[in-house]
Amino acid sequence: MLSRMDEAPQDISALTYEQALKALEDVVRRLESGEVALDESISLYERGEKLRAHCQARLDAAQARIEKIVAGPDGAPQGKRPFDEGA
Repeated sequence: MLSRMDEAPQDISALTYEQALKALEDVVRRLESGEVALDESISLYERGEKLRAHCQARLDAAQARIEKIVAGPDGAPQGKRPFDEGA
């Protein structure tokens, strides 16, 4: 019998942000259920950390793209503030 981990795509780098976030939510749900063995919990935690890092990298890349779009040729904002200002 395959566990849900075996069914999940192993190449995290190929996942979209939305796919990785859903997979991370599934990992958290399984860990919080308390119904997985210790070894599987450790594997799930490791996968969750990789998914979290992938999601953060995707968000960082999106933020950089947004800041590039609103920046002028000299790098200064043109009429709009960078993504993380004003929050």
